[in-house]
Amino acid sequence: MDMGVPAEAVAEAYDAWEKGEVSSPLTAAAISNQTIQESMRLLLMVRAFQVMGHYSAQLDPLGLDERPKIKELDPAYYGFSEKDLDREFYLGTWNMFYLGTWNMEGFMAEGRQVRTLREILERLRETYCGSIGFEYMHIPDSDKCNWLRARIETAERQEYSQEEKLRILDRLTWSEMFESFLANKYTAAKRFGLEGCEVLIPGMKALIDRGAELGVESVVIGMPHRGRLNVLANVMRKPMEQVFSEFAGRKPVKEVHPDDPDTYMGSGDVKYHLGTSYDRPTISGKRIHLSLLANPSHLEAVNTVAMGKVRAKQYYSDDQSRTANMPILLHGDGAFAGQGIGIVYEALDMSQLPEYTVGGTIHLVVNNQVAFTTDPRKSRSSPYCTDVAKALACPVFHVNADDAEAVTRVCELAAEWRQEFKTDVVIDLIGYRRYGHNEIDEPMFTQPLMYQAIKRHKNALQVYQDRLLREGSIPKEQIRGISDKVQKMMHDAFEGAKEYKPKKSDWLSSYWAGFMSPSQHSRIRNTGVPMDLLREVGYAITRLPEDFTPHRQIAKVYEARRNMVESGEGIDWGMGEALAFGTLLAEGNHVRLSGQDVERGTFSHRHAVLHDQKSGSTFTPLEHVFHGQRPKQFTVSNSSLSEYGVLGFELGYSIENPNALVIWEAQFGDFANGAQIIFDQFISSGEAKWLRQSGLVVLLPHGYDGQGPEHSSGRMERFLQMVDEDPYKLPTIDESKWFIGGHLGSQIQSCNWQIVNCTTPANYYHVLRRQLHRQFRKPLIMFAPKNLLRHPLAKSPLAEFSETASDKDPNIQGVRFKRVIMDESSTDRSWDPPKQPEFKRIVFCSGKVYYELAAERARQGKQGEVAIIRIEQLAPFPFDLVMREMRRFPNAEVLWAQEEPMNMGAYLHVQPRLQRCMEATDREVQLRVKYSGRPTMASTATGFGEVHAQEQADLIAKALDVNF
Repeated sequence: MDMGVPAEAVAEAYDAWEKGEVSSPLTAAAISNQTIQESMRLLLMVRAFQVMGHYSAQLDPLGLDERPKIKELDPAYYGFSEKDLDREFYLGTWNMFYLGTWNMEGFMAEGRQVRTLREILERLRETYCGSIGFEYMHIPDSDKCNWLRARIETAERQEYSQEEKLRILDRLTWSEMFESFLANKYTAAKRFGLEGCEVLIPGMKALIDRGAELGVESVVIGMPHRGRLNVLANVMRKPMEQVFSEFAGRKPVKEVHPDDPDTYMGSGDVKYHLGTSYDRPTISGKRIHLSLLANPSHLEAVNTVAMGKVRAKQYYSDDQSRTANMPILLHGDGAFAGQGIGIVYEALDMSQLPEYTVGGTIHLVVNNQVAFTTDPRKSRSSPYCTDVAKALACPVFHVNADDAEAVTRVCELAAEWRQEFKTDVVIDLIGYRRYGHNEIDEPMFTQPLMYQAIKRHKNALQVYQDRLLREGSIPKEQIRGISDKVQKMMHDAFEGAKEYKPKKSDWLSSYWAGFMSPSQHSRIRNTGVPMDLLREVGYAITRLPEDFTPHRQIAKVYEARRNMVESGEGIDWGMGEALAFGTLLAEGNHVRLSGQDVERGTFSHRHAVLHDQKSGSTFTPLEHVFHGQRPKQFTVSNSSLSEYGVLGFELGYSIENPNALVIWEAQFGDFANGAQIIFDQFISSGEAKWLRQSGLVVLLPHGYDGQGPEHSSGRMERFLQMVDEDPYKLPTIDESKWFIGGHLGSQIQSCNWQIVNCTTPANYYHVLRRQLHRQFRKPLIMFAPKNLLRHPLAKSPLAEFSETASDKDPNIQGVRFKRVIMDESSTDRSWDPPKQPEFKRIVFCSGKVYYELAAERARQGKQGEVAIIRIEQLAPFPFDLVMREMRRFPNAEVLWAQEEPMNMGAYLHVQPRLQRCMEATDREVQLRVKYSGRPTMASTATGFGEVHAQEQADLIAKALDVNF
């Protein structure tokens, strides 16, 4: 077979020369000598560089990384020899002749110049085997791959102008000299410096500048402690004086003034966990708002918190294209790989889900090539720490941290990708860590060879200065002038820090203006609404379109709900919740509910999203509460099968704006332990550490009904253990105003979170509405029921949802959440109620066990002998109301009843508080409050149905046995 080019192709080549598309007739002649085989081999070679070139890229500044030799990148592998290097070849056109069409950008695009094989190889190696390793050929979208090729496979090397080089130098100088200044001034302080990856700062600033040019108006940054101080100072523009002042360990405020929310200081946190916000100018003249979230040492935990905050910003700013608000997440190499199967993957997996997407996140991995003391070969099985991102088809740009211009280039490219495709992109910034994990650590213990190399290695600033001098781009005097300027400004800031006084916190957005800190007192507000509004909302959320065909059982549910509104009786749990959502929406608030299976509800009780049985279309009644309701004002969404990531997302969503009811519901309460880091490090302690309020609601289905150890307990004891309330200190109560709250507002404001266990739909409705109807925000942990969802007695009349004052007691001013529900024999709610001396026992309990206790008491006829008091709010503890009930029943002994084992549930939490109430009401204080419940256990519950039933019967009987 003749392997030369057909005559028609030769004619095409000469036509191309005549039209000026090739350089000379000699070039055309050279093309005519290019065989089909050579064309195909050239294509394979180019593709090999595109796919595997990154394996040969010069990515390690220290030169210690043993890169594998890739035979497919050797031209000899394709049959080319030394004598072929100066032959001219053309990529692309011949393939169009034989393949018919050719849709390719970059080196193989139409219209590219003919080049020698030597020149082709040089550009391939410069592009794919230089300071940048591009990974993108795993992306199953040719348009995206072509988009990248058009920007990286350029005919000539891309060079920055002198002005741009000066900007990079100035930013790198600030970054490096900041670290060296701190190292000299605070030699024994932990700061988790950026030495070895200082180029992160000019890279981030270039990314932000490019994003602003492309329409970004707000950036939310989540990052670990490594390099955080540098980012705060040089990216976020936190005053240097404040940074240096914090190194001295000075408190931000010395005196607390109750009328000034800015004097509340909480317990604080170390300087490399703190965040800030700032409106920063960019090189294009635009301004961009930057927010750096505070976060703990738990690496990667902040990822979805930042994403949630961005999603909220997009909602409130009506950023439907997701162009104006962008998240940037920084990672460590060990954490990105080690947490990759957890929170990192969860964040990536959420990136394209309809109610969780943020239009793409830019991930920046600060790759030290060591995780604390662990070598990468022992901390991951994959070649790169970023390989988990390829599962979600993210492009990955590996870059040598000693090449400041390459870093700047990939950061700008990442911003362009995100704005173009609204998907995630990863930058792997490969550098080193000049010191140990912290500055007082000794890395030579575990990485002697690496740290010998580091000691000999120039820092990134010196490397770039040398490069600029070699190029002749910037004179030596100008380089020295920049360094002198930065040094002087840092010295001045250091001196100024000695007299620095913190200014008003700029963390909170304008949405939070007027909200009170724990040092201020907020009045208790009623949460009932006018009956007309209740009925209007009730009818709206039970009205289905005429052309909609619901499942016949769902049709019955909605018909029953409509009858509840019409009759004013029998409001069940699902309808009570819907009324809370609907009335809040009608008042202009935003409601968002998220979690596994929340649209229907794990226990098939909610049915917030209905599915047409003929067309498969959906209808969400709460999206149509009133005419003109804003799209997404009510959002309900099934989440991915994640707790950790999704809970973090909803927390982030909740901290952006206080005028939203944001709820995360666990499928079962015990599944919350998959998100324990978010509870421990953010929700329970975020306000105390970082002065960040959140009104997030967490619903944890809880209750013992024989489902075994995994689906019975929401681990109430863990949440109660984290309550920061002093069990022996009674809150200050103004007895003359106790019925309108007294100073109970300050009790709940000074507590870190609220723990409730409601037993009626009306109380559930009021506790949800209470979240928004006050001048502060607190997280709410609610142990939600399971069998009470359809319990015939767990229903409320519509009147209990309204604003109508009680006809029974003139002291009750309106309707609100009941922290304690009295015994059915009691009616007087005054501070000092009439005595009921005939009662022999007060059974305090919480949750659904009440209904079993009440049923058995009625069966035994002990309604006049045993009082059953429901504590609906376990934290902050309702000392005032518990003492009222103790005064009401002066001769009754106190017992606590619960379904959970003694070492779980609320017993160990309520015991010292009940004892303090006994002391305050002049009762004899028991050494141990009487207890009726399961004994201490390792597992939350038995897995045997018969055993469960017997245990339940025994604890009920024991609680009602006054002789016990």
